[in-house]
Amino acid sequence: MEAPRWLSAQEQRAWRAYLAAHRLLIHQLDRELQAKGLSLSDYEILVRLSESPGHRLRMSELADATIQSRSKLSHQITRMEAAGLVTREGCEHDRRGTFAVLTQAGWETVQRVAPDHVASVRKHFIDQLTPEQIRTLEEAFTPIVDRLQAVRAHRCARG
Repeated sequence: MEAPRWLSAQEQRAWRAYLAAHRLLIHQLDRELQAKGLSLSDYEILVRLSESPGHRLRMSELADATIQSRSKLSHQITRMEAAGLVTREGCEHDRRGTFAVLTQAGWETVQRVAPDHVASVRKHFIDQLTPEQIRTLEEAFTPIVDRLQAVRAHRCARG
């Protein structure tokens, strides 16, 4: 067995700063959206659907895009259906497939909430960084996201 490669002091500080920033930012954004009657997960689903052709996505694609299990997404969509934000529709070509579809109320909610949410992201994240730091973050996180998406896809393909 190979000896662990412990983090250096600087690596440990960077890792802990990332964890704290992520948790605090997600908590703040979620709190602000809750004041508008949505969770951050609800908002992400509404945005994904609003940006999709026909304002619809297969449930399996939506689960993958939002990094949720199909079961967890199904429960969340049920809650969002009860709020009138989305509906489910069957797939004509695949009887097992189901689409999540943005309703008019869901579209209006995205239109109403998005400006404040973007202002919040800007205030708590973007405006705290220089343009160079933003470029660096993008360059740093893109290979991490790509790697973890590949790991997830491999794991999902194996069942």
